[in-house]
Amino acid sequence: MLDIKVPSVGESITEVTLVKWLKKEGDYVNRDEVLCELESEKATFELNAEQAGALHIVAQDGATLKIGDIACSIDESAAKPEGASKPVTAAAPAKEDKPAAPKAETPVKETTPVSTVALAADIKATPVAQAIMSDKQVKPTDVKGSGALGKILKNDVLEALTHPGRKGGDSANTREVNQVKMSNLRKTVARRLVEAKNTTAMLTTFNEVDMSRIMEIRKQYKDTFKEAHGVNLGFMSFFTKACCISLQEWPAVNAYIDGDSIIYHEYCDISIAVSGPKGLVVPVIRNAESMGIAELEKKVMELATKARENKLSPDEMAGGTFTITNGGVFGSLMSTPIINIPQSAILGMHKIQDRPVAINGKVEIRPMMYLAVSYDHRIIDGRESVGFLVRVKELLENPELLLFGKDPVKALLEV
Repeated sequence: MLDIKVPSVGESITEVTLVKWLKKEGDYVNRDEVLCELESEKATFELNAEQAGALHIVAQDGATLKIGDIACSIDESAAKPEGASKPVTAAAPAKEDKPAAPKAETPVKETTPVSTVALAADIKATPVAQAIMSDKQVKPTDVKGSGALGKILKNDVLEALTHPGRKGGDSANTREVNQVKMSNLRKTVARRLVEAKNTTAMLTTFNEVDMSRIMEIRKQYKDTFKEAHGVNLGFMSFFTKACCISLQEWPAVNAYIDGDSIIYHEYCDISIAVSGPKGLVVPVIRNAESMGIAELEKKVMELATKARENKLSPDEMAGGTFTITNGGVFGSLMSTPIINIPQSAILGMHKIQDRPVAINGKVEIRPMMYLAVSYDHRIIDGRESVGFLVRVKELLENPELLLFGKDPVKALLEV
């Protein structure tokens, strides 16, 4: 019997939560096959089988495990079932007692697991709920999950079967309350947000930027850009590039306090806030100041995809000297972002909205975006925070400046 233990996933992490088993008790698993999902305070990761054999589960779903604890065992002496790696359970004799017709129906259902495939892609469900949905051919879109983050529970599926056409929870007179334990990731986010509020002298300064030029560039070059680089031309690369230039001109915004010292960074590691399935995560683009627009777009796409799939590693979220968050994707018009400690500042992007503005004495309708910079006043003064944001605004309204950091004619004349 081979014991599978919880591996070390970082120096500061001492315990993890077993989110769910992807295999059942008694299943025959192959070497390197994924057994379960584990969640630390920083990221979600998978536990793989170290050898082939029959699975014996030790820790249950939702259990909190220390690093080095035994999660499961694998019986290497177990014989591999003929055909595929299917569960070796006591349910087999029961199937033999069934009439021949149901036996013939079983593989038909297994070859068309419509709901199971959909669940793996976007909707989470408990193993019992998923099994019922697969057996009864219930679409996940016909079930309203009442668990955390919309997770589908057993009772949700039974409610959908009892009342077809009406999603569970639609009743106006419902008085149900669901108590769900906070995940390690959510507890960490909560702790860090409170710590940021309590330990920094946080202020926010606002400005607005005319997005006309960037939108014109995207419209003109979006097809050519995608054909050349394989990614879409978005807004985040322009904002990241503008922030890198501004951070190098206002180094205090790119620094943080360490005891009685101030740590200044000669590089820009830009943290990008992403809303993942289990909460807010902040992966880091390292040395963003040395990247071009295409490189930045590819990196943003890579990190955002990993975040949505819970594939970010702790290393990809460690560090960062400055953060950018985009509440505009959710429709936010104005907000005050919270500093991502130990950093000293964060830029908040918002919704682009057509508004009347005065241009050369005339009123014109322009696509405008409010920008907000929250900063730690202990290290960043008002002059620096406002100067930083005004510079970001200038670079975004004149994207040509992103190439040199200054007007090309002035660069040519060296003035």
